[in-house]
Amino acid sequence: MWRLRKWQTRTRVHASAERNLAQAMNELDLLCNKLYITPTTKEKAAIIYRKALDNGLVRGRSIQAVVAAALYAACRDSGLPKTLREITKATLTADKKDVARCYRLLLRELKIEMPFPDPVGCISKIAEKVSISGKTQGLAIQLLCDTKKKLAHLGKDPMGMAAAALYLACLLNDEKKIQKDLAEAAEVTGVTIRNRYLTIAKALNLKVPKH
Repeated sequence: MWRLRKWQTRTRVHASAERNLAQAMNELDLLCNKLYITPTTKEKAAIIYRKALDNGLVRGRSIQAVVAAALYAACRDSGLPKTLREITKATLTADKKDVARCYRLLLRELKIEMPFPDPVGCISKIAEKVSISGKTQGLAIQLLCDTKKKLAHLGKDPMGMAAAALYLACLLNDEKKIQKDLAEAAEVTGVTIRNRYLTIAKALNLKVPKH
């Protein structure tokens, strides 16, 4: 009887894990379709979630939150400019703070090392939302590349740096864009853009045009 009960318990645990995984993969499919995630990145997210499940990290937590966290980790590892807020919003029900906590948990417990995101990769995404010209985008990329050589980008949020470079490039090219619109497109604050474009200007010894 003891062996039978033990076998039944293992069977229930296995069945529960399989149901959890099936639900998580359905959720991952929906998220990836909404956010146009590549198959390679989707596969990375699935592997991260499976490891989290095998290590008991999903128990007691929202499946949606852990899936979103796994997808965010996969996007960062693949260099895709997807923000935590953007991914959380696509889940419809997950809370951003919960997803952020799950993300930190995955990094810590699964010993995942994230590459530092390149702000240059965020330029086109922000510029597309605000309709910034290709010429100004090119200047923003050059500003960021020169800033990176000075190491002034280290420790700064990549979306904030990208938005600041675009704003500074708009000022230099006399392309009229509102700072608030850039902040909303990058999902950062106006204060962040002001601080970061001054950082870039200082690093490159640029005289900031009046605005």
